[in-house]
Amino acid sequence: VQLQASGGGLVQAGGSLRLSCAASGRTFSSYILGWFRQAPEKEREFVGVIAWSGGSTSYASSVEGRFIISGDNAKNTVYLQMNSLKPEDTAVYYCAAGRVVSSNPKVYDYWGQGTLVTVSS
Repeated sequence: VQLQASGGGLVQAGGSLRLSCAASGRTFSSYILGWFRQAPEKEREFVGVIAWSGGSTSYASSVEGRFIISGDNAKNTVYLQMNSLKPEDTAVYYCAAGRVVSSNPKVYDYWGQGTLVTVSS
């Protein structure tokens, strides 16, 4: 089971960026795909989650209304569309797969390698 996150980069405040998380190795139809982020010297933080089956989503209050998670079943890929980016969104972003909807990173079974997002002011 592998998750490959990509799409990070440098963007100005107010800009947008779309991250991708490609899953391989098995079918993720029964899994929950979560996005987390970790800024330097801070704990890993929940960003949002999508249920692969049904497509329901949930977001952290800090990104609600700015970030959108979607999935493409045919490509086994989940996306994190980030709009109205702020300098405080700067972090390494990770995707993770698990069996339950949770903001706790410890319950997720599989993790991607992370992709760096830097938002300049």
